[in-house]
Amino acid sequence: MKLTIVETGLVPEPIRDQFPDYPAMFRQMMSRMGDYSFETVSVLAGEALPDPASLDGLMITGSPAGVYDDFAWIAPLMDFIRGAAGAGVPQVGICFGHQILAEALGGKVVKSDKGWAAGRHTYDVLACPDFVPDGCPVQISAAASHQDQVVVKPPGADVIAASGFTPFAGLYYPDAPALSFQCHPEFADDYSAALYSLRRPRLGDAATDAAVESLGQAGDHDRIAGWIAAFLAAHARGR
Repeated sequence: MKLTIVETGLVPEPIRDQFPDYPAMFRQMMSRMGDYSFETVSVLAGEALPDPASLDGLMITGSPAGVYDDFAWIAPLMDFIRGAAGAGVPQVGICFGHQILAEALGGKVVKSDKGWAAGRHTYDVLACPDFVPDGCPVQISAAASHQDQVVVKPPGADVIAASGFTPFAGLYYPDAPALSFQCHPEFADDYSAALYSLRRPRLGDAATDAAVESLGQAGDHDRIAGWIAAFLAAHARGR
């Protein structure tokens, strides 16, 4: 399967030379799960989005942007998402990708008054999707880094993961088809730690220290990546 990765954000400039870019993080994550080929389309660089009907699978990266921002690429990307859903292309969204999928497919995203989520967050698994081959645990944990949140669930979406802080942390759209997570299964722990440290002025010392320390807890990044791979396989298009 060829995965088209839509790049919507950049690693922050102060640490950019220390880490791979977000499409590379996605490639590394998915290459551990199976045999994929990849292409990247950078909406940030003004690259044209392809015809959705020509795609095998689609992944949308995280971004510092909000779905409500007035960037020239936001509305076309939402149209593209709806076109891909109409064509039956399996779509995966992570963090901003999770949010823009929800907004494009009828939900609502806002800058949350709960503030920043940072560190290893744990989510209750509310429903085990039918494409998961070996069942689901009661909870999953992964790195989080966001302030925006989905606050209205899109029609037709099932909530598969949630927490008190993030009620719509994982969404599965059986009919779109699409799967998305607010957390970051593609983040390595050293990148998460560097990102939280960079945000110390915004997070504050106590929250930053707690976020970095929480990365010592076990995470389920590969489990979530495995769910993504199973979803893509289950919804592969017969073209």
